[in-house]
Amino acid sequence: MNTPLHSRALLRHIRFDEVIVLQGTPLMRALFSMGAVTTANLETLLVFLIGSILLVAHVFTLNDWADIAHGLKAADPLVSSRRLFWFSLFLLIAGLLVFSLIGARVVFFGAIVAVLGFFYSHPKLNFKGTPIASSLPHLLGGTFHFLLGYAVFTEIDQRGVFIALFFALTFVAGHLNHEVRDFELDQKTNARTNAVAFGKKPSFIAGLVLFSCAYLCLFLLGWFRFVPRPLSFFAAVFYPLHLYWSLRALRGQLEPGIVDRFQVQYRALYAVIGIGMLCFLFYK
Repeated sequence: MNTPLHSRALLRHIRFDEVIVLQGTPLMRALFSMGAVTTANLETLLVFLIGSILLVAHVFTLNDWADIAHGLKAADPLVSSRRLFWFSLFLLIAGLLVFSLIGARVVFFGAIVAVLGFFYSHPKLNFKGTPIASSLPHLLGGTFHFLLGYAVFTEIDQRGVFIALFFALTFVAGHLNHEVRDFELDQKTNARTNAVAFGKKPSFIAGLVLFSCAYLCLFLLGWFRFVPRPLSFFAAVFYPLHLYWSLRALRGQLEPGIVDRFQVQYRALYAVIGIGMLCFLFYK
């Protein structure tokens, strides 16, 4: 057995690019709740980041295992389904053990995120292949993934829940766009996503409505000073641009390449919002 070859095959299932992107939400909240920039706090932040990467890697590898077990994806010739499952479970246990170095509260929220991923991915529960239900783990997962970072340095409060709502709405809306982009592939594999069940256009419009709610949420959070007030300006300026790009994607019949470009565009907007949050944080 070529161990390095099989190890690399396992690591490919982690999808490192998406795992790193998804660290933005909890890391942002951890930075906001960190308070003083001390050596001890930075060490805690590093420990949290390692645990969060392991947790999200578990979610992605479990999802790949479920797709293979459910016949939605071809089996990996170098990695058995059983080995992929145990690898995913190892990542989860490692992540929770790392979280335990911080505290029970972080372990608790990490476990909730893992349970939601299990409900979404497991072929017997099949939330992933159930229209509308497939969005619920993303709504709750987006909320608890944010609160996971919040819990590193502080207790959960009303402010944290309100800010989590913004990220959760964005997460669900992004997932709907992802389903629209993968419509043709999901249709071929008989995956019952929202886009397959209701059509690409209704699903995309539903995502646009949720994105609109997220921008409104950010505006109100800034206006009432749950986050720095200038972020209200970001929401007011970026939303018309997001709306314009959305309408242009609709005019383009939501072709996969067009939706891909749209995803890059709105992710750039959210990257600027994230950078703005950090700038206001350190300016303060």
